[in-house]
Amino acid sequence: MEHDPALDAHEHAEHAEHAAHARDPFISRVAITVAVLAVMAATAGSLETVEGSRAITQSSEAVLAQDKATDSWNEYQADSLKRHMYEIALNSGSAKAEEYRSEIKDERESQNKARDKAKEDEQERDASLRSSALHEQRHHWLTGAATLIEIGIALSTVAIITTRRTFWYSAIGLGAVGATLFAVAYLAV
Repeated sequence: MEHDPALDAHEHAEHAEHAAHARDPFISRVAITVAVLAVMAATAGSLETVEGSRAITQSSEAVLAQDKATDSWNEYQADSLKRHMYEIALNSGSAKAEEYRSEIKDERESQNKARDKAKEDEQERDASLRSSALHEQRHHWLTGAATLIEIGIALSTVAIITTRRTFWYSAIGLGAVGATLFAVAYLAV
């Protein structure tokens, strides 16, 4: 079963609206708290999904960059082998010495290009890995934020049923801690 934060937020807002019709000021305050927490939970849940997707995408980009780097290093090695073969042929005293010197020079230039391309691809891979790690870390902070906020919503419901302020204060506290985790996901990470 898939979790839809937007649908959950709407459902909680409806419950809060029904509770507000009871005309009890405490119930109305708790209902407003539920609505605010539901919006916070929906936002954290949506951003959690976005960050998880970005982490996966960046990880895939890193794999592709590594594949390109591997291809470039393979090309570098192939050019090295060809260059060595031309050097052996050159040292054998062949009549094509000038042709071999030209081929050796061409292969060396090709090797340099392949090496530079491989290093560039490795830098791209490293940047993608760092980005993936950042998005994954944000995903974890947002998961914690959404979880605490949703527990706050549940405690608010208990506060409405029992009319006990302790549950309401606990819900507000969990919402505040969830909001802090939400902020940490983007400010401290």
